[in-house]
Amino acid sequence: MSGAMARRRLLALGGGLALTGALAACSSPLASGLTGSQPNTADVIFWNLFTGGDGANMVLMEDRFRKTHPGTSVEATVLAWGNPYYTKLALATASGTPPDVGIVHLSRLPLLAASDLLDPVERAGLGELGITEDKFTPAAWRKATVDGTVYAVPLDTHPFVLYYNVDLARRAGLLDAAGDGLVPLKGKEDFLAAVKAMKTAGGAQYGAVMSVIADPSTAWRYFSMIYSGLAGPVVTDSGTRIDLDTEAVRETVAFMQSLTADGLMPGELNGSGANALFSTGKAGFLFDGEWQIPAYRQVKGLRFDVVPFPALLGPKPVAYADSHALVLPRNGRRSPTRTRDAAQFIRSLLDNSAVWAEGGHIPAWLPTQRSKAFLDQSPQRNYVQAAFDARYDPEAWYTGAGSDFQSVVGGTVIEAIAGRLSPKDAVAGLRSDLKRFTTARPPVTMK
Repeated sequence: MSGAMARRRLLALGGGLALTGALAACSSPLASGLTGSQPNTADVIFWNLFTGGDGANMVLMEDRFRKTHPGTSVEATVLAWGNPYYTKLALATASGTPPDVGIVHLSRLPLLAASDLLDPVERAGLGELGITEDKFTPAAWRKATVDGTVYAVPLDTHPFVLYYNVDLARRAGLLDAAGDGLVPLKGKEDFLAAVKAMKTAGGAQYGAVMSVIADPSTAWRYFSMIYSGLAGPVVTDSGTRIDLDTEAVRETVAFMQSLTADGLMPGELNGSGANALFSTGKAGFLFDGEWQIPAYRQVKGLRFDVVPFPALLGPKPVAYADSHALVLPRNGRRSPTRTRDAAQFIRSLLDNSAVWAEGGHIPAWLPTQRSKAFLDQSPQRNYVQAAFDARYDPEAWYTGAGSDFQSVVGGTVIEAIAGRLSPKDAVAGLRSDLKRFTTARPPVTMK
């Protein structure tokens, strides 16, 4: 892009990306300035947004590439999570100075692809390195595809999952005959009975807990998982049409309130409160993302396990999820050599993604997912099915990880969980929330 057209396109895109943030699991420190050229200071320039345990694991994976490719240098830059990261990626790409490889959330991909900011995977020759559809979790590969073109290489699936206290589950009679797993739960009645059993197991204050107050993204994940068992996306036609199913919303809200109304689960609890109750054995179940596993592993004396949520209101289980993925930001000046090096770097990260799984994430690369290095990891191996049952945010320019969409809609869900909205009023509230987005002018045209 050049001239005024490039500037208008960039401003529009920046405005769209400013609506969105990133998963709390991807927190990172502040990065360097928002503008400026990307010098070719290494053979592969890699941008990501990982610190903490994820950041340490990614550094290990980068070092393994350097060891197996001693002639290829990598410069990895960790940028501020959320708006700074995605805005800088857009600015750098539009100005012709992008990294060679970048990390994105697949829930963000439709906007990035529609904005012409990404090179299709096939142009990088990744297929020649064996990076093909048959080697990935199907749901993640589908989400990496926009209008029939693959724009990303999925690295993982990170779903919303069901944690449980093993000792409380044993007292509640919820472990299988072997005593090493949760009994199968089918439907809402089974689930409600299990939550009640956890509360009365002895020592528990609640059957289940979840971060609710000031945590709209978690509330949205919870609602979306349950609702998706009954109905399709809440918005369709690239986010221009409200497709909310009234009866499905009412049934979903009624189910959520059945847990809180009887004191089985607190309707108003913040993240630290949920953490404290589950960590101290005062709650049998925890509803949260798998990215919290490393934190709970550090709690002395806590014996816990993690499984996918069972089918609740529909016939089949649904796992709300997102995925980290690797992309090649569009760069018409990238040489064939740099493209080849970038492709080899991507393949190396996939091959070493058992390291990435240590953070709780399910590898999207099936050779790793089926490897001993991953299958030896517990509890990760216990919720792999969630990656196959994954349901992502509806496709729209305003949805995605940490977006305003999640904050606004999740805020209404919080009110419903707390019992301040009836199921009927929740429908009206959600329709009002969605109208705010479906009637807004998109920064780019999406098919």
